[in-house]
Amino acid sequence: MQNIVFATLCLALALPCAAQTPGSTAPAGASSLDKVLSFEGSAAGSAPAGWGGGPAGTIAVDDKIVHSGLRSVRLEPKAGNSGTFSSLAKMLPLDFSGASIELRGFIRTEDVSGFAGLWMREDMDGEAVEFDNMHMRQVKGSTDWTEYSISLPVHPGAQQLFIGFLVSGTGKAWVDGLKLLVDGKPVSEVPRTVNPPTVLNSDRQFDCGSGITLSSLTPIQIENLAILGKAWGFLKYDHPEVTSGKHHWDYELFRILPAILAAPDRAAANAALLHWIDGLGPVQPCNPCATLDEDNLQLRPGLAWIGDSALLGSDLSKALLNIEKNRLAGKQFYLSLAPGAGNPIFEHELSYPRIKLPDAGFQILALYRFWNIVEYWYPDRDIVGEDWDGVLREFLPRIALAKSTEDYQLALMELIGQVHDTHANLWSSLQVRPPTGACRLPLNLRFIGQSAVVYSFASTDAAAAGFKVGDVVTDLDGKPVDKLVEAWAPYYADSNQAARLRDIARAMTNGACGPSTVGIRRGADALTVKTQRLPVTSMTALSYTHDLPGDAFRLLNDKVAYLKLSSAKAEDVEHDLDLAAKTKGLVVDIRNYPHWIVYALGAHFVEHPTQFAQFTFADLSNPGAFHWKPPVWLTPAAPHYEGKIVILVDETTQSQAEFTTMAFRASPQAVVIGSTTAGADGDLSTIPLPGGLSSAISGLGVFYPDGRPTQRIGIIPDKTVTPTIEGIRAGRDELLEEAVRQILGPDAPAGEVEKIARP
Repeated sequence: MQNIVFATLCLALALPCAAQTPGSTAPAGASSLDKVLSFEGSAAGSAPAGWGGGPAGTIAVDDKIVHSGLRSVRLEPKAGNSGTFSSLAKMLPLDFSGASIELRGFIRTEDVSGFAGLWMREDMDGEAVEFDNMHMRQVKGSTDWTEYSISLPVHPGAQQLFIGFLVSGTGKAWVDGLKLLVDGKPVSEVPRTVNPPTVLNSDRQFDCGSGITLSSLTPIQIENLAILGKAWGFLKYDHPEVTSGKHHWDYELFRILPAILAAPDRAAANAALLHWIDGLGPVQPCNPCATLDEDNLQLRPGLAWIGDSALLGSDLSKALLNIEKNRLAGKQFYLSLAPGAGNPIFEHELSYPRIKLPDAGFQILALYRFWNIVEYWYPDRDIVGEDWDGVLREFLPRIALAKSTEDYQLALMELIGQVHDTHANLWSSLQVRPPTGACRLPLNLRFIGQSAVVYSFASTDAAAAGFKVGDVVTDLDGKPVDKLVEAWAPYYADSNQAARLRDIARAMTNGACGPSTVGIRRGADALTVKTQRLPVTSMTALSYTHDLPGDAFRLLNDKVAYLKLSSAKAEDVEHDLDLAAKTKGLVVDIRNYPHWIVYALGAHFVEHPTQFAQFTFADLSNPGAFHWKPPVWLTPAAPHYEGKIVILVDETTQSQAEFTTMAFRASPQAVVIGSTTAGADGDLSTIPLPGGLSSAISGLGVFYPDGRPTQRIGIIPDKTVTPTIEGIRAGRDELLEEAVRQILGPDAPAGEVEKIARP
């Protein structure tokens, strides 16, 4: 869903193809920001001074409903608007130093059908490099004034900051009391910086297109292009003239491509590559030289191929070996490591949103860029499970020869799917991922085993059409569900089957608006339901979690406490634990995406300093190498919770939720109940791709303290419990029932357990 909002917030002016970098004109900076953020100087009923956004007629200053002062801003998207959203936006020069930037504000909603939220975006060289909004928090319906915040790391080299407020769907929402902070201080108080121009600003030869056109590729061309792709990536991250930022490396690709495509054989292509490399300038002996630290090495570079003279020829192989020997220590132009976390930030990577597709050169560039990022900077490349060289050769003709923008996006989706990382979708283009369509059935589906089951209703239209919770969907418009899943699966870049079926279930009823026929199985009966696909904006109860509705914390009875992490807050931990102090056990529900509460809550689950995870991180001096970081610990804090801790997980438990589970599981009082989680952890690293597209990878390797991996595997429960179709029909939460049984003991009456688990 986030990608849809991201697309609506691409507020840069439509510039000609010769303007791939931002201009010099910038709005008023931080010195006048306080006045702009307050809305007090704007007339009621007008658009707020100093802000942009749209659509027209959906944004107004309000003097009746305010949080503080005399003015707020009201957003009211209309049902007939394109995309049915409204967005308030402000652009600022990102000319300050710091580690993180935070936008705070008070939000009030009234009958919002989608969601309301603050948003921020950072741009570098005219491209988005960091983005966040509040989609995952699902601020919707009618709510009173509440303060929220979002934050982003300050991206090295980013030049522009966009901030704002948005509402999707229909309804009204207000924002007031905005504050912009850098490392906790008002932005007006932090030092200013200026990012110098780079070679990306001066080399403009291919701004309007690569000039490469292809109608077919021969086997020898594919082989030569595969070697070029590997050599281009190696040079990008190892050649001192490239790592120091002296070459626009994307455009250098377009300069060598014609010679490689014209080469009649391997030897001619090798000679062209060597001539191209020589043209970059001599490689001086390094002083000091980069060295590979073997002491904490987890994964070493895969560079045996550069010494293969049978493949490359003697001269080319010697040239590449010399470059590898004399690489510079710790210097990369096209990426850096995020402060603190250490995941790669792929700076200076342009996404070329104004390039007209198809363009074979830019399409090949997309393949090379993604393939080499995985080859050198993906911490889990050793468990991808595919022949990565074979993937390069397989996708060269499929991506290079794609004849439309949609074909190109779909081919990229299949490529990205080969990594088996749920973080690595083509996030910019989910609208073309099958099944497509502006509407969907008013059902929330979930796979139970191999069966797509109606888990709940997304609107009252579902019941009116004749569906019942617990129905098994067997076919859609006459097509069997198992055949549809088989056809769609290659476009779902998920770490494991649990996550893949989760994502397919969320999308599988998408289609054209209007009539639809659904085959269902209800017990022993096979039925057909005639229904309608409806606009997503009309859905009032889309479900992405499996936790209990209502408050974050509650006492299920005097022995069992319950806490769901999707809405639990760190500042409430001690109060909640005080209420739970006399209970026998606490159910921690992580069948959701949690707030950042790992250390605030986990500290109360251990009595001694306790290791629970360790990370690996990339080595800028040795591309392809990854090293162990020191273990991550929980440090005890009072009060210590004495009862049993039962952690609930399932396929919705992903990334931060998995990391949180690892932390809490480290308590000797904890047990994990549920099913395999999504298997995608480690801070997200965004990858811009040509055509204005965006992908990502899990940027850190996440392991247990003993070195066991979590990527693709997920969190394996101590006791596997999955919902049953019968339980779903009866409205039971069978995981929560097992959690209650774990706390009360195996002899607890079934009736009592079920009653407690139905709060």
